[in-house]
Amino acid sequence: MIDHEQRAPGGSGDGAFEPLRPHLHRLDEDIAAAGGELLTPAELEGSIGQTMFDLPGSEDNTVTVLLPKENIQRAPSQALLRIRSRDGRRYIGIVSAGPFAEPDSLRGDSPILVTVATRGGLYLPPYHGRVQVELLGEEQADGSLVPPRLRPLPTSPAFVLDEAETTRVLRADGDLRLGLVVGYERLPVAIPSQAKAVLPRHTAILGTTGGGKSTTVARLIDQAQAAGMAVILLDVEGEYTFLHEATTDPRMRASLAERGLAPRGIPTTLYHLVGRETSNPGHPRRQSFSLQFARLSPYAVIDILDMSDAQADRFLKAFDTAKAVLRDLGIFPKPGDPAQERLSLEIDEFARGYPRLTLSMMIDVVQACVNRAEGQEIRPFTREFQRENAEVLKRHVGRLKIDAPISWRALLGKLWRLHRLKVFDQDSAYPLKYDQLLVPGAVSVIDLSDSGASELTNLAIADLLMGVQEAQDKAYQAHERSGGPAPARVLIIIEEAHEFLSAERAEKLEGLFQQVSRIAKRGRKRWLGLVFVTQFPQHLPRQIFGLVNSYILHKLTDPQVIATLQRTISGIDDGLWRRLPGLAPGQAIVSFPHLTRPLLVSIDPTPAKLRLVE
Repeated sequence: MIDHEQRAPGGSGDGAFEPLRPHLHRLDEDIAAAGGELLTPAELEGSIGQTMFDLPGSEDNTVTVLLPKENIQRAPSQALLRIRSRDGRRYIGIVSAGPFAEPDSLRGDSPILVTVATRGGLYLPPYHGRVQVELLGEEQADGSLVPPRLRPLPTSPAFVLDEAETTRVLRADGDLRLGLVVGYERLPVAIPSQAKAVLPRHTAILGTTGGGKSTTVARLIDQAQAAGMAVILLDVEGEYTFLHEATTDPRMRASLAERGLAPRGIPTTLYHLVGRETSNPGHPRRQSFSLQFARLSPYAVIDILDMSDAQADRFLKAFDTAKAVLRDLGIFPKPGDPAQERLSLEIDEFARGYPRLTLSMMIDVVQACVNRAEGQEIRPFTREFQRENAEVLKRHVGRLKIDAPISWRALLGKLWRLHRLKVFDQDSAYPLKYDQLLVPGAVSVIDLSDSGASELTNLAIADLLMGVQEAQDKAYQAHERSGGPAPARVLIIIEEAHEFLSAERAEKLEGLFQQVSRIAKRGRKRWLGLVFVTQFPQHLPRQIFGLVNSYILHKLTDPQVIATLQRTISGIDDGLWRRLPGLAPGQAIVSFPHLTRPLLVSIDPTPAKLRLVE
């Protein structure tokens, strides 16, 4: 009701207001006759706005919610809203666009507003807010969501969910915290490390240089290690060789303090190839290792060394010959050893090589083929093939049909180039002990920054992937037999993945891709998760994206790359895709199977030191 004692503007005392008193009394009577003052309906208590009518431009699965101006800040981007439809149904939606401020009775670009704004005037008309809401589902009595069959009716009230309920609806909880949802002060996004449907289904971290990929990787390693996972990082640039130290970057330390986090190092063991340098020679736990040629699939070697068809055919002939020589000499399988005999018959050469076969032995076989083609005496240099054993080698090579000595020499040259690197089967360094890499909580950084050749880097990665898979398989078999503790959950992170698996060589890398594919498929059953990291997703073969179910997308600006990813990754709405080229460093679109929908996240800073801070 109107306060009759208030004074008219500019009046002095009750006398100035007296002429209006009869009109005000009549207005009071009209209000009373109409049922009294207009009160907020009970169903609108606590709401921030209401749905509006659909327009010709309205889209399926989205509704528009109008807000009074005092509530505009209560519905930021990615806020969750509960819409109580006038027909009794309840819906959960997320703000996918807005909030936008619009004048009540004018267009935002009306001449009067444009004129006032450009001429330095001050005119603020009454206004309201508008947000576009994507429906996540219809809410059931038990709180679960099902796909919506209908739409909320017009003028249905909308309510903001608090952070606890938002976390429950988004299913953003877990023990591996990534960061905070953009639009919220303290709403974390995490990954459940125990969920077999998440990390073992493999992840891709994509983004341009400077977008924050390294920080995300370091944060993921920190959280995975704290959760008791075994982490193996294939570091081709030496970026992560200082993770055992706390970060000293002032910006990173300030960002950590803002989120209540403290800088700290991550306990790591640093491995590097024998005869090669590491980017952190002062690491307190540093070990050199040699590669095992016997672990490499012959088809992976063919792919990585980019052999021609003629060279590949001769390499496989030499490989079969080397196996026959090893058998005749009793090197493998050993006579009277049924386990080795069975293994020799069960080996899948698309997955691994032949036990006890060294690179030097392969060179001896190929050299013998060259010598025979050129009518020269066969003189092996490998100690296992010398003296009387040379006759066994000569006998097997003599059975081959040798032609085109040029191709044999080209093949020999590629093998000798590998041999000169002095990283295979070296007595001065032990091979990696893969069971030590698979200890819960262990973080192993494989520094390949000084490999000197992409072929060597790729051979090292192929060797390691095969070794880890075999060790994990053995651990699971032992667990199933004995019923003891389950093997460690393993995360393998492949940096610069486009250099290991290149789309440009996809057809020639078929064997290598099949090996990675087998590891990926077995990994889902054996708790072996792969993480592919690259700034050039367009260079990855399309088949890789078929293995990946989770994505962390940092800033990407190439329209063609974004368009390709849009066709590949489902569930990310157009509003998030439009924001991708303009993401700030450290922001990322996070899409994981456990989340109700993809989210824009501000990734937590890394507490550990990076050699090259993005």
